[in-house]
Amino acid sequence: MSENREQGALAGDLARLRGELDRFDDAIHDLLMRRAEVVERVGAAKSAVALRPGREASIIRRLLARHAGALPQQAVVRIWRELLAGTTAMQRPFVIAVCDPDPARAYTQLAREQYGALTPLHVHSGPAQALAEIAAGTASIAVLPLPSEDESAQAAWWTALMPQGARIRVIARLPFWSVRPEGAPAVAALVAGALMPDASGEDRSLIGLELAEGVSRARLAAALASADLQSDTLLMRRDPGQSRALADVRGLVEDDDPRLARLEAPVVRAVVLGAYAVPIGNGGNAP
Repeated sequence: MSENREQGALAGDLARLRGELDRFDDAIHDLLMRRAEVVERVGAAKSAVALRPGREASIIRRLLARHAGALPQQAVVRIWRELLAGTTAMQRPFVIAVCDPDPARAYTQLAREQYGALTPLHVHSGPAQALAEIAAGTASIAVLPLPSEDESAQAAWWTALMPQGARIRVIARLPFWSVRPEGAPAVAALVAGALMPDASGEDRSLIGLELAEGVSRARLAAALASADLQSDTLLMRRDPGQSRALADVRGLVEDDDPRLARLEAPVVRAVVLGAYAVPIGNGGNAP
């Protein structure tokens, strides 16, 4: 009899706990619906592109800074990434173009991780097709492999952003949650779109550089340092008849930044190609 009473008490406790969880779910759902109403008012008050990658990064950083308890941080990131993807699509049609040369479709998985599991997505084998979708207006953003020095001229998509008057810029880096659990895509990518990057509070910028022939990496690094542009990563290309470099520098650099005007030889021309929020590493901190 005592065993039956114990089982009955446990069943009663479980029912009460489940009822409490149902009340929490209803409260969360109510808040989500109220948040969506505010998003609708925000969308009605502006005509610009709904995507704000810097703002989104600052939201997630703020939430992780206040987070406590047993719920894993990565769960918070996943919940809010889906929420942000959903509310972005509420304001404007949102389609992703992905350049995915990986047979396992790692870049497609990375795009899904950041922009929602069911967001419309077009996959391309090369970067030119993905960028063309932005220019044509058939995609909002393009997810592109992280540049490297040994890639072919066709794969070096960042050089296509350098002509004067180009409207497409880098706006984000993936993965933003840079802790990679088993099974998560291990590749890195940049995101480009026809919009200006917005500040997140902790950012890096990409600057395309046209160079004099035969310049060394050390000389270019010294020129950047003398202009007070701190570059931790410097990628150089020496294509026939043209030398270019991609500098990843600290902070948010805009077109009219006076430091760009201070760049001297061997730099012939400098073009801001965009910026991105610094990804989050272990413990919710930037790496």
